[in-house]
Amino acid sequence: MNYPKTLIEIIDFFKYFPGVGGKSAERMCLSLLKWDKNKVAHFATLLENLHSKVSFCDVCGNISEIGELCYICKKVNRNVKTLCIVEEFTQISSIEGTALYKGLYHVLGGKLSPLNDINPRDLNIDKLIKRIEENDIQEIIFALSPDIEGQSTVIYISDLLKSKNIKITKLAQGIPAGADISFADSATIAAAINGRIDC
Repeated sequence: MNYPKTLIEIIDFFKYFPGVGGKSAERMCLSLLKWDKNKVAHFATLLENLHSKVSFCDVCGNISEIGELCYICKKVNRNVKTLCIVEEFTQISSIEGTALYKGLYHVLGGKLSPLNDINPRDLNIDKLIKRIEENDIQEIIFALSPDIEGQSTVIYISDLLKSKNIKITKLAQGIPAGADISFADSATIAAAINGRIDC
């Protein structure tokens, strides 16, 4: 590419987005040149304010405006006695896309992976246990990736909850082994929710 240095640097940044290769990054960057200066300036301001205005919900860990609950925790028509446990906030939109699940969520912030030095203290597990106890949660649904790390996390948390009178289930068929549920379609996730099994 014989582009100016600034353009090349912007193209390189676009490559950081998931699923964006060199050609896509190049097309997006070149389209920015067609925008008027005010539109580009507004886009730049939005990016600059991203971390100062968007954070994580203090209750569940989903994304939210700074100092506010996320849009799901704000809703009054959710089943507050059921928690769906996910690895990352990005997986919530996949489950919400089914329009089937009506409970609340809890974001762990990852999954146990001793090889990568991710231990229980690195995840949002203590807050989960406290939340279950304080809110009389009756069912938790594990919606973790069905790989070794995800299954280890399910077993670890299930063991912590053995003494509590709570139904523990996990997504059933439809999610391939080792897959990230963020990339599963709504029908697949709906089937997995409907067919959830006891842990």
